[in-house]
Amino acid sequence: MNKALLAGGVAAVATMTGCSSSSSDTASSSSAAPSGMPSGGPGGGGAGGMGPGASEVKYADFVGVTNDGKVAGDLYSIHSTDVSTDKVVKAAQAFLDGLTTKEHKASVFDVDDDEWLKWSNVDGYERQGARMGDLTEKQRDLGCALLGVALSADGLTQTRNIMKLNAFLGDYSGGGRDTLTEGAYFFTFMGTPSTTKPWGFQYEGHHVAVNYFVLGDQVVMTPTFMGSEPTSATYNGEKITLFKKETKAGLTVLRSLTSAQQKKVISSESKGGDNLKAGAGQDNLKLAYQGLVAKGWTETQKNHLLDLVRVYVGNMNDGHAEVKMSEVEDHLDDTYFYWIGETKDSSAFYYRVHSPVVLIEYDAQSPLAYGNKSSSGTGGGGMGGPNGTPTQQHIHTIIRTPNGGDYGVDLLKLHLENDH
Repeated sequence: MNKALLAGGVAAVATMTGCSSSSSDTASSSSAAPSGMPSGGPGGGGAGGMGPGASEVKYADFVGVTNDGKVAGDLYSIHSTDVSTDKVVKAAQAFLDGLTTKEHKASVFDVDDDEWLKWSNVDGYERQGARMGDLTEKQRDLGCALLGVALSADGLTQTRNIMKLNAFLGDYSGGGRDTLTEGAYFFTFMGTPSTTKPWGFQYEGHHVAVNYFVLGDQVVMTPTFMGSEPTSATYNGEKITLFKKETKAGLTVLRSLTSAQQKKVISSESKGGDNLKAGAGQDNLKLAYQGLVAKGWTETQKNHLLDLVRVYVGNMNDGHAEVKMSEVEDHLDDTYFYWIGETKDSSAFYYRVHSPVVLIEYDAQSPLAYGNKSSSGTGGGGMGGPNGTPTQQHIHTIIRTPNGGDYGVDLLKLHLENDH
């Protein structure tokens, strides 16, 4: 799919994906929440920092998510994957070349800049970079072309649908907020696009944060946050439903386990309105393994677990997704599966997949705005709705690379140590 899109050129990518046709808006990004404080939702409570109860970590202080505060060594290496990054490099450079001098200056940072870690899933956070809604149609087409080669067809569709439902939420909440539009998504670049030197880009806004690091033909696409409220609605005549695969794949793993195994996987803790641990600002999170390790599982059970991981990893382009899945398989016997909540198809639940090289969280949260009009004031449970009743109409997900792998930090360190 991505090859077909690229073959048709920039305009074809924009047309076939609908990426650019309605991404613009006339509102200025300067009208975002005051002082860059997250709102958590339309008029929601909100808290300081990057996300719910989180604080920003500086790049120089980055350690990554660890099990016990100690980084496991020898997990990542600089090597050839035999999966070309040429198209991503060319698309990124084309986008940058299409920016004005002012836009370019505001969007490009050093490869090890703190800007990597300054992402948030909330709508009111004041972001840097090139805002899609403020760009020309040609510039947006170039941005869409970059996403079209960096992401898989499924990843691109999911990203676009999140953007559309963000605009739906803006309309549902009464309109007038430029953060709740299709155009309220930003590109920033760290370093200069290159087939040999390290660089990367970030695409983020409400409920989307894609961090994409490139070194040679190696790619790290974590942290990647994807969420939505609502997860199902009709926008401009199009019926959109998100996170069905993530929901079904989690239930499939759980239901493949024996009763004895499920007792070790399912927590006695009651499902809260917000159970996500590794969200924005939690780059140095200490998160102990919980649940049941996959060592000793049947082949069928392990395959279901791999299928679950593949749903998330599969948001990146197909070739590099397979590279990452090989890494995940190498540590499959050290992979834990954990669950909080009920287990029906319609239940609001939380699950986690956690190994030395991958961390995935799925969290059905309580509503902030959709189906809960009172949340437009000071009610609604505040940021993330921790005091509300969770529902599958508000879902947050994240995938990370533990032990220093996020943002390609470990690869960059190895690159610099070897004087490349």
